[in-house]
Amino acid sequence: MIDADRRTLLGLGAAAGLSGLAAADVFAQSATRGDAPTEGAPARPAPEATYRVPFAVIGLDHNHIYSITDAMIRGGGVLTAFYASDPGQIAAFRKRYGDVKLARSEDEIIDDRKIKLVCSAAIPALRAPLGIKVMRAGKDYLSDKAAVVTLQQLAEVRQAITETGRKFGILYSERLEVPAAVMAGQLVHEGAIGRVIQTINLAPHRLSAPSRPEWFWDTKRNGGILTDVGSHQADQFVYLTGSTRAEVVASQVGNFGNPQHPDFQDFGDMMVHGDGGAGYVRVDWFTPDGLPTWGDGRLFILGTEGYIELRKYVDLVGRPGGNHLFIADRKGARYLDCSKVPLPFGPQFIADIVEHTSIAQDQEGALLAAELVLTATASAKRATTG
Repeated sequence: MIDADRRTLLGLGAAAGLSGLAAADVFAQSATRGDAPTEGAPARPAPEATYRVPFAVIGLDHNHIYSITDAMIRGGGVLTAFYASDPGQIAAFRKRYGDVKLARSEDEIIDDRKIKLVCSAAIPALRAPLGIKVMRAGKDYLSDKAAVVTLQQLAEVRQAITETGRKFGILYSERLEVPAAVMAGQLVHEGAIGRVIQTINLAPHRLSAPSRPEWFWDTKRNGGILTDVGSHQADQFVYLTGSTRAEVVASQVGNFGNPQHPDFQDFGDMMVHGDGGAGYVRVDWFTPDGLPTWGDGRLFILGTEGYIELRKYVDLVGRPGGNHLFIADRKGARYLDCSKVPLPFGPQFIADIVEHTSIAQDQEGALLAAELVLTATASAKRATTG
């Protein structure tokens, strides 16, 4: 069995291209001009898959299922079966993954003892009940965010985890599957900017209204904008500040551009405070049509000895592509191209299933992020321009 602590360091080091060196030493180049010097993260091999684990997919309602499935295959998972009822979803999934077995029902997968893990991007309101059913059948579970949409669901999930000892994983892809975010986490945990004081997350998304299914407009089914989109940002706050306890200071939601869907929320923000730091989150559906990508996710991490800024998907009228990281500390200011940083989540999560460890994701941290956005949604004031 691989030593868990050693695997953590190897996974993070490989993801960051650091090979065991302190991040602060690797990125010690000082800025002598107005422009930050450019460095690229060394292209090191991704963490290797250690195990082969049969897994299945139930629920293809959000296209995040493809990144979830890809991550598990990358980590050593063996896609064994899937279940969906929509012909279009079935055809698209098979086009990508080949002639995978289509189960006759959810129960056919859940009752199959050979399958050890079930992944899902079902309609958000259905994800937690499915996960509880999967765990009670003796399997681990990995859900797209938002994995829970009510505080009652969250309580039931926690109870099922306690009773079964199984994993209820949540793929917060904006941290776990974005190379620049992986790099930022490595830098923070190496102490590159000292102790984290605050995170600020700005996450605009493009609405693309004509392509959205009916459930997208229903807050009871998707949980609302803070629960849905904001869960990514809450996860980053919990992880980067190291908070184990946190509370919502204030929150608000609004509908400023979609009067034909009066209950829909196209704007939301919240302030949170934890035992590891403070955080602010703003999410919206107002990415303009002229932006060359679906959103301009920005993350600012303030530390006692410096700060980091991420432009995850686009550097506005700047460098091409995504995964841009800027860091300023006592030694200078630098730019880091993170486009080649490997993603360690898949191999780590598959290994966690076999070894009963929690390297890829801390269970309580994942649920704390969910609790924050659910609490923020429940207490949010209605924002208006009037």
